[in-house]
Amino acid sequence: MRNERIKGKTIVITGASGGLGEKIAYTCAQSGANLVLLARNQEKLTQIAERIRMEYQVDCTAMELDVSRHDMIPGAFQQIVEHIGSIDILVNNAGYGTFIEARHVELADVQGMFAVNVLGLIACTREVLPTMIERHHGHIINIASQAGKLATPKSSVYAATKHAVLGFTNSLRMEMSQHGIYVTAVNPGPIRTNFFELADPNGTYIENVDRLMLDPDKVAEKIVAAMLTNRREINLPGWMNMTSILHTLMPRIVERLGRKAFFKK
Repeated sequence: MRNERIKGKTIVITGASGGLGEKIAYTCAQSGANLVLLARNQEKLTQIAERIRMEYQVDCTAMELDVSRHDMIPGAFQQIVEHIGSIDILVNNAGYGTFIEARHVELADVQGMFAVNVLGLIACTREVLPTMIERHHGHIINIASQAGKLATPKSSVYAATKHAVLGFTNSLRMEMSQHGIYVTAVNPGPIRTNFFELADPNGTYIENVDRLMLDPDKVAEKIVAAMLTNRREINLPGWMNMTSILHTLMPRIVERLGRKAFFKK
């Protein structure tokens, strides 16, 4: 389904060299949006951008950017504005996680996850806000996680980063409401992407939840359909989000009843 609201708009997507970010890019292109794809892997980005330009006849620019290199972010976004123009939508998709108990996690991994998932997201957002506020137009979409609502064993640091993303997003939404800028949090459960190559190298978690994993194409469709609308959150799947809601209301009961499932990582 096409989203006519984004036709001809400029959309920047971080973490666009694979997984959900790549799927969002293709889905945006189907609706006629012009794209700027950001990620560390320039080769993959270039291949995706060429395919998008060929198949959908839209502008698509591939730019190498590691969002953990916070000092590089201002220059990258300045280059986008100078060469392409104003940014209508920013999709903060870059992120990663590892499944490991807190007692075994390396400090370098903690720093890395916060550098990408939280600080990189905030740094990218800061770069687009001034012109969006000036134009009284724009949309920030932050890819968080159901882990940001309900933490489970072996994902303490990842869950902490996503709790931070949700806190930032909720505050930003209220701040930007007076400027006509939309802010949306996307909270998916496990998606069938290459995310788990790092998070779950042994394949234990994937094996346990395989039948419950989300289709990345369908997740991308829901995200793109919400672009330039005042959608507060996208929560997927519904039953998992209901578990998060119940945990807020009855944490002891949910943690006791869900103990076996939570330890499936």
